Amino acid sequence: QVQLVESGGGSVQAGGSLRLSCAASRFTYSMGWYSMGWFRQAPGKEREGVAIIDRDDNTRYDDSVKGRFTISRDIAKSILYLYLQMNSLKPEDTAIYYCAASLLRRPSSTGLLDPTKFPYWGQGTQVTVSS
Repeated sequence: QVQLVESGGGSVQAGGSLRLSCAASRFTYSMGWYSMGWFRQAPGKEREGVAIIDRDDNTRYDDSVKGRFTISRDIAKSILYLYLQMNSLKPEDTAIYYCAASLLRRPSSTGLLDPTKFPYWGQGTQVTVSS
């Protein structure tokens, strides 16, 4: 069973930056086969896609974060590290942020950042942006 552990959340003022990390391990298949994504869920709202990086390193972002957030990944010592660099944070970015993994090669091929395409999830990390 894939294990995903997020870290790096916290509280920041509007305009500030945070870098989220996700350490992924226990892959059933080669870790290079997995597409990865960041999703978020604000209180009273549905979980929504933030950014996806597929197994070919193609990236896709939600319009609300384009130009402010950057998704990237790295592999070291059999651990896949997924990152989300978040700049120019806004109060509306406040949410629990989740790391997720999928064996789909193009999970965002429809143009949507669809959480249902990702079966493996971390426990989430809270990001709070104050005005």
